[in-house]
Amino acid sequence: MPRKKITSIVNKENNDTQEESQDIAIPEKADAIKQEEKAKSEGTQHLPIVGIGASAGGLEAFEQFFTNMPSDIGMAFALIQHLDPDHKSILSELIRRYTQMKVFEVKDGMNVEPNCIYIIPPNRYMAILNRTLQLIEPTEPFRHKEPIDFFLRSLAQDQGVHSIGVILSGTGTGGTLGLKAIKEVGGLAMVQDPESAKYDGMPKSAIATGLVDYVLTPNKMPEQLIAYTQHDFVRMPDKITATMPEKSDWLQKVFILLRSHTGYDFSHYKKNSIIRRIERRMMINQMDSTADYVKCLQKNPMETDTLFRELLIGVTNFFRDPDAFDILKEKAIPSFFENRSPDQAIRVWVPACSTGEEAYSIAMLITECMNELSQKFQVQIFATDIDDRAIETARQGVYPDSIAVDVSPERLQRFFSQRWQFSTCQ
Repeated sequence: MPRKKITSIVNKENNDTQEESQDIAIPEKADAIKQEEKAKSEGTQHLPIVGIGASAGGLEAFEQFFTNMPSDIGMAFALIQHLDPDHKSILSELIRRYTQMKVFEVKDGMNVEPNCIYIIPPNRYMAILNRTLQLIEPTEPFRHKEPIDFFLRSLAQDQGVHSIGVILSGTGTGGTLGLKAIKEVGGLAMVQDPESAKYDGMPKSAIATGLVDYVLTPNKMPEQLIAYTQHDFVRMPDKITATMPEKSDWLQKVFILLRSHTGYDFSHYKKNSIIRRIERRMMINQMDSTADYVKCLQKNPMETDTLFRELLIGVTNFFRDPDAFDILKEKAIPSFFENRSPDQAIRVWVPACSTGEEAYSIAMLITECMNELSQKFQVQIFATDIDDRAIETARQGVYPDSIAVDVSPERLQRFFSQRWQFSTCQ
């Protein structure tokens, strides 16, 4: 059956009150204070918040997922499903059949609590800020595929390395950009095995990014999530970083193995960022010893390659910093054409281009500027990156339809074309 359109770029035109002090200590209160201080000394614990996106076939996946998820696990779940904006959702009633957790259709400003499931209402975007859910009414015609990406990107911004994104059955490409945002901040990306999905469009699109940590059937996801969230990397990130070996011999060995395998030297990169990425890979591989992880890199070239790509996760999207692009358009680009004859080529280099969004954004701005000036010049844009997979994506110029969040309707109409793909129905 036809799947939601995927956007493809073409060269058509070139986010006080305080208790009074007590003179006499209450034993129970003193014990509570001691426990609180002990917890702080051991590291800060966090509430894992899992954002789950689904579309067609999602109900079956939800059933398998929550049937196998304990009701007292200490996580919170936000379900973002593609809903008809004109019809009342019955998803809350259906989910209650599969779990003993509390299930809510979200109301604006609702606090996120453990062992609860929160479901987005129809015709709303949902975001999270400081563990409160905020509902936003669309100002333009509601796009079914955007709410998943909107929430997951919000989750990444709010929870950082603690963000967890899950993509289940569905058509189209919803959730792909959201998972990329979660990976950019060091969170976890989990996707339903396409072979188990009733509709494999969304899982396949997410997997194609090369950033997914686990590809599992929905009934296997709870077990993996439990193992992940109970690891010190997630529960007490400050503690695990503090207990890493002080000597950096193991880190130097990691750099040597990376350089030998990829040809690139990471020894001058920001140390803390690299250690956090290595900790993630150790956790994914269920390892507590840096020595064991070094041995793993020696024996398993695929893990070395995965670590390499984890270190290169690109922070990018179209017109990522609007203010900077506005200045580029108003001041920098017009200067390209000053005192220049049409037969003189204009060359632009975009280093570290990742998957190409920045390069294409600049191309759009240059084209718009030439039209405003009623001038036409030969323009060449060179874009480079050390990540060969990212370069291949940039060359293809095919992006999820949810880029509409970052690209105006006018630019979508002018610079992009849409094409149909087909999704397998199990």
